[in-house]
Amino acid sequence: MEPHAKTDTAGRTLPTTPSLVAATQRLEQNAGLDRLRTVYAVAAKPLDRWSGSELLRSGVIGHALHPLLTDVPLGCWTAASILDLRGRPEDRGASRRLVGVGLAAVGPTALTGLAEWSRTGREAQRVGALHGALNVVATTLYLTSWVARGRRRHGLGVATALAGAAVAGASGYLGGHLTTARKVGSRDPAYAVDQVENALDAKSEPRRTGGTDFAI
Repeated sequence: MEPHAKTDTAGRTLPTTPSLVAATQRLEQNAGLDRLRTVYAVAAKPLDRWSGSELLRSGVIGHALHPLLTDVPLGCWTAASILDLRGRPEDRGASRRLVGVGLAAVGPTALTGLAEWSRTGREAQRVGALHGALNVVATTLYLTSWVARGRRRHGLGVATALAGAAVAGASGYLGGHLTTARKVGSRDPAYAVDQVENALDAKSEPRRTGGTDFAI
C-alpha cells in the first residue's frame, strides 16, 4: 500500500506511515468499538475471578499460551482448504475431519485469548475485541462448512471454508498487530529481569499496548 505523506504546521514532510498501519491506529482510537469491548469485558470477568486464570496466560509455558494454540485451528483449516483446492473426491473426508479438529480447538484458544485481552489497555482492547468478533464470524463459517460437508454439499463446504479463511486472515493480522506491534502478552517475571531482556530493551522502544504499559 502507498504510505500517507504528512506535513507539520511548518509544511515540513513528516515520516510516512503505511496505509495499513494508519488504518490500524485508527481502529485503536475508534470509540465506536467500546460497545464491543464492553461485551468482552463481561465475558472476561469470570476468568479474572478464577484463581487459576494464570494457567490461561503464561502459567503453563512461561509466556502467553494463546499464540501457540492459534496454530491448531488455523493449521487444520488451512490444510483442509489445500486438500479442497486439489479437487480430489477421495480427500473430502479428510478435509471435513480437519475442519472439525479446528473447530474443537476454538474453545481453549478463545479462552486463552480472552484471558490475555483482560489485562490490556483500552486501545489494545478495542482492536482485540474486533479480533475476537472476526474470529466468531470465521468460526461460524467453518461450522457451516463442516455441516455442509456432512450433508454432502461439498461445494458449499469449500466456499464457506474459503470465506472463513479470508475472515480468519483479517483477524490474524489484528492478532499479529497486538502481539508484535503492541507487545500484548503475558510472560514469566524471570524474563523481565534477565540479561537477555535487558539487552533487547536497550535497543528497542518501550513495551506498550495502545498507549498503556503492559507487563505481567
